[in-house]
Amino acid sequence: MATERPILLVEDNPDDEALTLRAFAKNGIPNPVAVARDGVEALDYLFGTGPHEGRAKALLPAVVLLDLKLPRIDGLEVLRRIRAHERTALLPVVVLTTSKEQQDILEAYRLGANSYIRKPVDFERFIQAVGQLGVYWLSLNEPSEPNVGQGN
Repeated sequence: MATERPILLVEDNPDDEALTLRAFAKNGIPNPVAVARDGVEALDYLFGTGPHEGRAKALLPAVVLLDLKLPRIDGLEVLRRIRAHERTALLPVVVLTTSKEQQDILEAYRLGANSYIRKPVDFERFIQAVGQLGVYWLSLNEPSEPNVGQGN
């Protein structure tokens, strides 16, 4: 069931993290949210390594919301590594970033991002955009493999 699968939010800005969590709550998105504050933490979560060793690796997130400008390992490298592994290659990844750089947009899509969304600066627009993301990826989108990450 989609509501059981977590959302992985990869975000180093505490204000944007709080806004995203508030947007999910305000839009009634029931999925648990795992937060990684840098690229290393995101990869550890996805691959069950480091502090996430022992986490049920079979339970993949329903969607990854990925910032690009991250400490330690940037978002483009995180995306590259997600797509390089068979288990995570088809995982929906939405780049959610403030970057307006054309090279970031092109590289994100080249590496296999499912969507690229610039974070609106306006609070209400941000809440609306994140709510729409949640509804689409958690309710409307049909996953490529319905049983991936559900232990079946």
